[in-house]
Amino acid sequence: MYTRSGDCPTRDICIQNGKGLVHIKDLTDKEGLYGHGRMFAHVTIQPGCSIGDHPHVHETEFYYILQGEGVFNDNGTEVPVHAGDICATGFGEVHGMENRSGAPLELIALIVLE
Repeated sequence: MYTRSGDCPTRDICIQNGKGLVHIKDLTDKEGLYGHGRMFAHVTIQPGCSIGDHPHVHETEFYYILQGEGVFNDNGTEVPVHAGDICATGFGEVHGMENRSGAPLELIALIVLE
């Protein structure tokens, strides 16, 4: 399978009652994950915006930080994250991500099913 970057759907949405809008570029859809996941996306969080805290049950979400800095909520513990860091949440755990810096935060989000 091959997809041109320009053919990937994009949207700007508020995620889990977070602050502001988050830009999402879907890199594939559920069918493209062959039943093993439900999201694979390039996410951009502008300064002052966030992905609100939310749980993952019967699935795990991974964030791979591409660029910028953020604050990852890992079950109520704030963890500063930077380019190259990996965050994972599953089995009913709660997470969120906030950009408190002055530059965009870019990450890859992947949700895999149990």
